[in-house]
Amino acid sequence: MLDKLFNKANMTLLFIVGLIFIGFGDSFLPKPLSTASFQTRTSINSFVIGMFPAWQPKTDPYKRTNDAVEGVK
Repeated sequence: MLDKLFNKANMTLLFIVGLIFIGFGDSFLPKPLSTASFQTRTSINSFVIGMFPAWQPKTDPYKRTNDAVEGVK
């Protein structure tokens, strides 16, 4: 019974429907579902952005160029 429910075709269809719901659901779904779609997308975005904190390079990539410009003046 469960093997028919969780076969590859059904899982692919469920994945595609989930992507459409998250990505575009707030533009065409009625009010309670559009709000859920927007909140889900916002939560996923916040989670992914939170995984990568603000990265600051250890070196100044433009230092050599700035020094050369200052040397010309």
